[in-house]
Amino acid sequence: MLRWFHALLPREERFFDLFARHSDVVAAGAEALRAMLDGGDAVDRYYNTVMDREHDADNITREVLIAVRRTFITPFDRGDIKDLITSMDNTIDQMQKTAKTIMMFDQRTFTPQQKDMADAIVRCAVLVREAMPLLSAMNANAGRLNEIGEQLSQIEGRTDELHDTGLRELYRANQPTNSMAFFVGAEIYDHLEKVVDRFDDVGNEVSGIVIENV
Repeated sequence: MLRWFHALLPREERFFDLFARHSDVVAAGAEALRAMLDGGDAVDRYYNTVMDREHDADNITREVLIAVRRTFITPFDRGDIKDLITSMDNTIDQMQKTAKTIMMFDQRTFTPQQKDMADAIVRCAVLVREAMPLLSAMNANAGRLNEIGEQLSQIEGRTDELHDTGLRELYRANQPTNSMAFFVGAEIYDHLEKVVDRFDDVGNEVSGIVIENV
C-alpha cells in the first residue's frame, strides 16, 4: 500500500537537470585537459580551465547531495543518486589530478599515446553527457543507456592498451640514462588511465540504475 502511495506522489525532477549540468561541466573539463596535451603554451592556458570546471562540478555535486537529503520522493533510489553523482565527480577530480601532475613536473610535450588517451577521455565525456538526459525517460531509453555503458567499457579497454604500449615505448626511449623522464611520463600515463577508469565506473552506475528501474 505504501509503495502505491509513493508512486502517486510527484517526483522531484530537478535531479536530472543537475546530472545534465554536471555532465556539461565534465565535458568542458575533458576538452580543456585534451587541449593541455597539445603542449607548449596550451598547458598553462588550459590548466586553469580544468581547475575551474572541477570547482563547478564540486558545487553541483554538493547541490545534489543536499537535494537528496531534503527531497521526499526522488526519481530513483537515494543511494543510486549519490553513487552516480559521486562517480561523475570522480572523473573530473581525476582530471584535476592529471593537470596538476603535468604542471608540477613542468611537462610541455606529450607522446602520441598520451594524446590518444586524452581523446578517449573526451569521447567518454561526450557519452556521459548524452546519457544524463536519457535517465529522465529510462524505460524508453534503456537500450541506448545500456549501449553507452558498453561503449564506455570498450573505450576503457582500448585505453588500457594505449597505456601499456605507450609506457613500453617510453621506457625504451629513456633507458638507461633518463629515468626522470620515464618517471614523469609514467605518472601522466597512470593519471590518464585512471580518468578513463572513472568514466567506466559512471557507465557501470548507469547500467545498474537501468537494471533496477526498468
